[in-house]
Amino acid sequence: MITLGIDTTAVAASVALTKDGALLSEFYTNIGLQHSRTLMPMVESLLSCCNLTVQDVDRIAVAEGPGSFTGVRIGVAAAKGLALPNNTPCVGVSTLEALAYNLPVTEGVICPVMDARCQQVYNALFEYQNGILTRLCEDRAIAIADLQAELQALGKSVIWLGDGARLCYDALPDTTGHTLAPEQIRFQHASSVALLAERAEITVSAEQLAVSYLRPPQAVRALKEKE
Repeated sequence: MITLGIDTTAVAASVALTKDGALLSEFYTNIGLQHSRTLMPMVESLLSCCNLTVQDVDRIAVAEGPGSFTGVRIGVAAAKGLALPNNTPCVGVSTLEALAYNLPVTEGVICPVMDARCQQVYNALFEYQNGILTRLCEDRAIAIADLQAELQALGKSVIWLGDGARLCYDALPDTTGHTLAPEQIRFQHASSVALLAERAEITVSAEQLAVSYLRPPQAVRALKEKE
């Protein structure tokens, strides 16, 4: 099975091709360019380098959020557009779970965080149990202070990933037992999205593919506050 993975949920953008659990190729950028300009040329170049076309892809996987509202929409819209002509099955993958999957089997709590502004982060907690990545809580928007308190109560070592990792790490009153993931695996990678999607038992159509924001956009929140 050949899977095309897409992640545009933050500043970094990447696309990847996997086949039966093996990574064939991955294109990754983290230079702040607009994903609407870079994503489709990356997909085209990726397929060309692997001597494949979109018709050869058996499954399209996309990070469905949480993350940047615009970034999430771009990635999901691109996946829909690529899947529709051939009715290619799709899989939406949690950005946070894909981030956690960047890490090999390790000890301690894996804590992916994405900066949600206003002293909040998008977060979920994971842990490897018997070599299997296991979710400890659902994706959520949480105050940084509340997350720190929760992790302190767990009393385990913590590995931070995501574009909010440095923010949270620097805010810790005591970094003992806390580790920043290495730069090369700290941010989103479409290879993790694709590899997770290969294991998914359920796929959806392009029409059914949806986004996961976790909270309303800032404009909607501001309007509700005025009301």
